[in-house]
Amino acid sequence: MFWNRAMETIRPEELADLQLKRLKWTLSQAQEVGLYQRKFREAGVSPDDIRTLDDVEKLPFTYKPELRAGYPFGLFAVPLKKVVRIHTTSGTTGKPTVVGYTRKDLDNWSELVARNMTMIGLREDDIFQNAVNYGLFTGGLGFHYGAEKVGMTVIPSATGNTRRQIEMIEDFGVTAIHCTPSYALHLSEVAESMGKTLDTLRIGIFGAEPWSENMRAELERRLGLKAYDSYGLSEMYGPGVAFECPERNGLHLWHDCYLAEIIDPETCERLAPGERGELVITPLVKEALPLVRYRTGDVTRLIEGECACGRGLRIERITGRSDDMLVIRGINVFPSQIEHVLRSLPEVGEQFMVYVDRAKHLDEMTIEVEMTRAGFSGELQDLARVQKKIAGELHNTLGLRTAVKLVEPGSLPRFEGKAKRVIDRRRIL
Repeated sequence: MFWNRAMETIRPEELADLQLKRLKWTLSQAQEVGLYQRKFREAGVSPDDIRTLDDVEKLPFTYKPELRAGYPFGLFAVPLKKVVRIHTTSGTTGKPTVVGYTRKDLDNWSELVARNMTMIGLREDDIFQNAVNYGLFTGGLGFHYGAEKVGMTVIPSATGNTRRQIEMIEDFGVTAIHCTPSYALHLSEVAESMGKTLDTLRIGIFGAEPWSENMRAELERRLGLKAYDSYGLSEMYGPGVAFECPERNGLHLWHDCYLAEIIDPETCERLAPGERGELVITPLVKEALPLVRYRTGDVTRLIEGECACGRGLRIERITGRSDDMLVIRGINVFPSQIEHVLRSLPEVGEQFMVYVDRAKHLDEMTIEVEMTRAGFSGELQDLARVQKKIAGELHNTLGLRTAVKLVEPGSLPRFEGKAKRVIDRRRIL
């Protein structure tokens, strides 16, 4: 069992001492990188100035464009011969971020993922299907090696060929699955069309994109499992940064390996526990790619108080990314809010798409919503009633009016990886 009792339930005063010790080591490691030599010099700060954890506010932030600018190996703090593996981010907006790992990094990473899986009751007699991309994407190998460290039987099914995925679940008696929540929904849809119930599944691990409580309920109902939220970033190894325990009241962030702050994304001021803002993380044990106050862009808050499971620091489930937030006529909108509304309505089917346009200098949002098959075959007046109902529920939640277009079941895109449900055409020149 990979329950690291000493770290997971460490006393606050011992944790503070450990974090400070590891923070100082991380800053020493960061000084091997040209980016941080320059940033520390410009900020007029050195590792010797950090005497308490509160002194972390003296340190400069690190931004994703700075990581891309270091492509490919400019941010490594160790010689390349010490780097035994490389992963990258998707690089959809230019050069990707290159993440290097020493042997110690890989050992730390696999232990953190193993902690997550043990925490939710996975054991060596479980059969684990890893239905995410392998290769440069960190989610594949990250969970693969963590599951092997627990001792589970691992099926590296990757993505695609959904019918074959369903056959493997049934034939191999899969008890746990890892994939994106959007792919899990697609999996359930195909399984239902095949007349499969997937009775052996008991645990689902879903991450890589924000998803709502209503989607959790739907996945649990349709797949007959207990769904857990996973949070990670490639820049922080990958998955394994924070994870839900069986209480499912926030995600436990592994405080012995990561120092977390919440800031106001506009003013950069540090916020108190309970206040929602942008998550900033300083990893405390990374050798190859040390980072200092990395701005994740993810919106959450720190949850005060000890969890009923006995573990410490928690963050609220990610509500979205500060850079994914849509501003429509001055109102902040996260795609996860839209999903939460739609999943609560029985007339709504599998998928939706959001389109944002600018017409006559005004922002307009149109949401295409798949109907259930029974709903779509109804009378026109029934469709008009449902359309009005959806628009009304969205208005109540978002505080703005949206155009709703009902479409046929199965007509919108399905996603094997991260869902791309928002197309902001205001940005298209």
